[in-house]
Amino acid sequence: MTISLDAAAQVYREAVRQSVRKHATFHLVEAALLVVTGIFAALFPVVSSAAAVVTFGWLMVLTGLIQCLGLISARHAPNFWLQFTSAVLAVLLGILLLRNLGEGLLLLSLLMVVFLMIEGISKVVFAMTVRPLPSWTWMLISGFLSIALSLILLASMPVAALWLVGLILGINLIAIGLSLGALAWAVRQSAAG
Repeated sequence: MTISLDAAAQVYREAVRQSVRKHATFHLVEAALLVVTGIFAALFPVVSSAAAVVTFGWLMVLTGLIQCLGLISARHAPNFWLQFTSAVLAVLLGILLLRNLGEGLLLLSLLMVVFLMIEGISKVVFAMTVRPLPSWTWMLISGFLSIALSLILLASMPVAALWLVGLILGINLIAIGLSLGALAWAVRQSAAG
């Protein structure tokens, strides 16, 4: 029994519609929080950029330390030294990010370029997949915006890394929040009507 791609896409769209409809209130609250956070990040881009590097640095240190602690009981595992080396490198990278905020901003800027590009492409593909759903164009616009922001950040490296990371992070959070809110609101309204 072969299901056509069109039928499979229709089943997927209906599953997405039902999921969004079921959790519309949650998605609307999430959208509002994303927009508020994005506005804060865009209004205070230097603070947001520095906070992102500090957060990332501490996450690297903590995950490396937790991985080291988890490896205590696995000292005789065949790949112990490889995992231990990975954990130590995570701790060292976290410490370097925390000690050298400028270089950390540059590294985070490069990671953000990659993240925004991949996220943008995935949003465009998702929007095209759910195209008949109400307000699917907002998701498409959000995807194209993420791609454009990644290219802007790449073109302005390294000069604008100090403030542009926070600004782009803010704009991206606002775009995600607005597109998610528009989609959830439209699906919720179509269920009520």
